[in-house]
Amino acid sequence: MTNTVTEQLTAAGRAIEHDSFAIIDAEAGPHGYTAEQWPLVRRMIHANADFEFNGLTCFHPDVMRAGLAAVLKGGTPIVADVEMICVGLSAPRLRHFGMSTHHYISDDDVIETAKAEDTTRAVQAMRKAHRLGKLDGAIVGIGNAPTALIELVRLVREEGARPAVVVGMPVGFVSAAESKDLLMTTDLVPWVAIAGRKGGSTLVVAAIHALLGLAEAEQKRAA
Repeated sequence: MTNTVTEQLTAAGRAIEHDSFAIIDAEAGPHGYTAEQWPLVRRMIHANADFEFNGLTCFHPDVMRAGLAAVLKGGTPIVADVEMICVGLSAPRLRHFGMSTHHYISDDDVIETAKAEDTTRAVQAMRKAHRLGKLDGAIVGIGNAPTALIELVRLVREEGARPAVVVGMPVGFVSAAESKDLLMTTDLVPWVAIAGRKGGSTLVVAAIHALLGLAEAEQKRAA
């Protein structure tokens, strides 16, 4: 059964994508991921042509179930650390599930507070999302700012924030690996993360698109 909303819109586009996935499956060979997890890892490899994500990608044991439930519920918000994630996500795919995207890093009050408190905009953006009640039940995607992920973990542990899923994949050299290690120590929320320095907004987009595709397939099976 072929997805019609969460795949390429033309037959030629679908053929290229399916051929790419087949090449990835063949070249990746045996791996330790479950049948539910592998489509997400495969789509991340597809986004960057980097097979190291076969091994670097780490899953909380409940994250695939929680991610599918969040998408299928309908209307689940996506909170991102940067606008790039919001722009990268497919509007028709989100619309199919009634989902909306939110980011606050460029808001004037976030910038002013970050300057006044000598913190980063990413920290203040996560705090604003929490104040607005946007984190609870949301899919939170962090692909750029390690300080956003560190602050999110603090909000979960100390202030009771409860995202449905955290896609924690900030890239970089200062605190990036450490922020993901921190996320992977918590059992309070389900998460998917990339160990080490690698990551980025494109990978967050790929991971969320994988969840949307799996959710559409589930809808078709249920129908």
